[in-house]
Amino acid sequence: MSGALRHFPDDAGLNLDDRGWTSEASLIEAVDRKYDWAGPTHVDAVIETDPKGRFERTAVSTSDDRAERRRGYARAAYGHSVDVDLEPTETPVPAELYHGTAPRNLASIRETGLQPMSRQQVHLSGTIETARQVGHRHTSEPIVLAIDAAAMIADGHRIAKRGQETYTTDRVPPDYLSERSESDVAPDRS
Repeated sequence: MSGALRHFPDDAGLNLDDRGWTSEASLIEAVDRKYDWAGPTHVDAVIETDPKGRFERTAVSTSDDRAERRRGYARAAYGHSVDVDLEPTETPVPAELYHGTAPRNLASIRETGLQPMSRQQVHLSGTIETARQVGHRHTSEPIVLAIDAAAMIADGHRIAKRGQETYTTDRVPPDYLSERSESDVAPDRS
């Protein structure tokens, strides 16, 4: 579902609107074509229980009989490489956010800041530990950068909460970045 809603909707037979929404019925059909064992309850479960909050759905009416549920629309909450325009959120943003990366990227980041690369926006984490976990996808010894989110917002940059602990922005200029030391990043073992 993440791939279909974020990166290759055409390959999955989905039509996304300009905000990334597709009908839940179409999404269920696409999932069913790919996985013959999957159905509406599986799609519902993924959307409702994804630990990172990768998916959103419109408000839908439900009756007492789940089989009579009227389906709405669903989308990926963040992480798109396809062109979508996610509306701003009203959720407050912490004063400091974090980004985990590989040491080999540090020189470029210091020079140009954080760029979205293959995604539409830069992904930031709400905690140091989450940023470190993200960084571990790219290296065994990630570097965690702190982002002065309060200053970015004060200077007119838009940051939006997406999912459980993910925040997105168009880019993070280098002036808002600082490196966290290993002692700041070490997990609490108490």
